[in-house]
Parts: sequence; structure tokens; C-alpha cells
Amino acid sequence: MKRESKVMLVAMLVLMLLGESHISLAATCSPVQLSPCLGAIRSSSPPSKLCCTKIKQQKPCLCQYLKNPTLKKYVNSPGAKKVARSCGVPYPRC
Repeated sequence: MKRESKVMLVAMLVLMLLGESHISLAATCSPVQLSPCLGAIRSSSPPSKLCCTKIKQQKPCLCQYLKNPTLKKYVNSPGAKKVARSCGVPYPRC
């Protein structure tokens, strides 16, 4: 997997976390979990149901991802924000 793809996956994880209305203590922070969102982040296609589910599951990790200099630029990307909005996930305030 290309490094760029891995970074996009991390960004998607962040977006998923934003969509969750409650924080799950059992959430495992893993940017790879956002891989179902990669296509929607890179293009104008809408996110899949699986993508939105994953973003919501990763919501507790979003602030952690935003604090990581490597992941922050992907989490803040226009594509990642678009996917989060489409999934009903608000951008976190950390």
C-alpha cells in the first residue's frame, strides 16, 4: 500500500470519530480502519455506509489524530471534511 493511501486512511479514521455522537472507551484508534473511505476522500463520489460507520467508530480518536503532525494534514483535507459532513460527523473541537 502506498504511503499516501495509508495517510488517507488515517484521515478517514479521524472523520469517523467525529461522526460518533458518544465516545466509546472500547474504540481502537487505528487509521487503517478508515480505508473504506479512501475512494470518497480522493474523489467526488459519496462515502459508503461502511465508510460512515467506520468514521463514527473512530470518533474518540479524532483529536489524537489532529495532534499528530503526520495525520493532521489529512484529517484537515477538504476531501476528508467532505466525507465527514456527508456522514453527519461534525468536525471535532479539541
